[in-house]
Amino acid sequence: MAFAAINNSSRSSSTIPIVNQQPPVAVNYAVIDNAFAADSSLRKRVYDAITASPQHGALFHDIAQYTSRLLQQSQPLQQRQLAKAISDEPAIKKRKLEGNNGIGGLAPSATSVHDLKADSPLQFYVQDISFAVPQRKKLTLEMTAAGGYLRARNQTSKEIEFGIPVKDIQHVLCLPVPEKAQRQTNFCIIPRYGDGVTPVPDGASIPDQMVFTIADGPAKAAFTGAGQRVESDENGEALLRGWLNNAIGHTKVIRPDDREFVSATPEAHRKGEKAYHVKAHRGSKDGYLFFLSTGILFGFKKPLVFFSFENIESVSYTSVLQRTFNLNITTRVDEEQEPQEFEFSMIDQADYAGIDAYIKNHQLQDASLAEARRAKKYNVNGGKAAGADGEQNGEGATATEGEEEETELQKAQRELEDQEDEEEEDYDPGSEGDSDGSGSSSEEEDEDEDGGGDDDEEDEEDEDGDIDLVKQELGSEAEDVDED
Repeated sequence: MAFAAINNSSRSSSTIPIVNQQPPVAVNYAVIDNAFAADSSLRKRVYDAITASPQHGALFHDIAQYTSRLLQQSQPLQQRQLAKAISDEPAIKKRKLEGNNGIGGLAPSATSVHDLKADSPLQFYVQDISFAVPQRKKLTLEMTAAGGYLRARNQTSKEIEFGIPVKDIQHVLCLPVPEKAQRQTNFCIIPRYGDGVTPVPDGASIPDQMVFTIADGPAKAAFTGAGQRVESDENGEALLRGWLNNAIGHTKVIRPDDREFVSATPEAHRKGEKAYHVKAHRGSKDGYLFFLSTGILFGFKKPLVFFSFENIESVSYTSVLQRTFNLNITTRVDEEQEPQEFEFSMIDQADYAGIDAYIKNHQLQDASLAEARRAKKYNVNGGKAAGADGEQNGEGATATEGEEEETELQKAQRELEDQEDEEEEDYDPGSEGDSDGSGSSSEEEDEDEDGGGDDDEEDEEDEDGDIDLVKQELGSEAEDVDED
């Protein structure tokens, strides 16, 4: 027994160094997803085994790769069968079969389920990311190898929820989250044709916008593509911003800039900190306007609307009141498209000066006094009064140069004064100016006396009229009656 105990102890002690010499290897879950996509229960068992025995992750990874190669050999036959099934289906069902089961609304030609789960190494991934758009949940953010995808993976089922091809990412914005006690940053990923302004080409489908939040402080769950945890005191927002700039390449992450716009009202929840947003409403939806170096964003509720400078035709102010005003942005993407107008209301007057300076600095046309807008909003060019003024000036109904330079408030005040002057010119005091007395009794007596005289004259006319009628009817017989 003693010998057996010594033997067992030596065996157990000899196995410990072997385990320590084989640290857990980072597993590319995309390979396992592809290999066991047809059997979800088996895939779950594989994930459970990797979680229980991380040192066996490399073994399961190799098994998944071998299984994927076997599946690829039989894939041509399956593709022919799928193509025949799609051709036999109606148009509506075709879109469902060719699509990606609703993952991000991605175009079938560019991003199918297989594409999002492509067997490619990861550049980096960050766990426990709070997403707000298109889904509100915590997911793992992944960036695949160059030319791949920015995608979100479910942390429990390990399934890919949604994603955007890197080549289709048009704008990446890094903006502070307003009205939060703790500093947070929202990353907004806007795909091509997904800005809410540019019309989508016929028959095309686009990825969903992505909005996720990074808390202030060091990155606690950031990993490199090899699965190594990032041990750094660098702010998580700065780390992710650098990763995205390097991975995307054709566009850069845009942040607010003091030289572009700063709100007149500082952050209420973080005293002394600058605010780069203004509160606004679009219809019944409330949100925030950010004035950036590449355009204007309205967020953060779905869908985001981003107005890049090349799409803005004009900007105007309406409903200018003592405390608030409305901002109207008119867009035109191309000459064939009809202009679109987006109205944002209930903006604080304190931010008017900053917004106006931003519009002038970027040479965005101010259409507040445009002829069409004045006629539409205030009707100053319509009606008889405008026509009469135009005829007197010899210019029809068009406005003079002086009128164009007037502000809306000055124009409205001038028209009110003109109307009062016309009323004073038309006023005629009549006999009231010659009368020394006042009061209603004397006026009524005069009216009664005048009215009585008119009645007497009418009676005399009636009597004369009766005599004439008798003579006309009786003729000579009436003369005999008079003589008698």
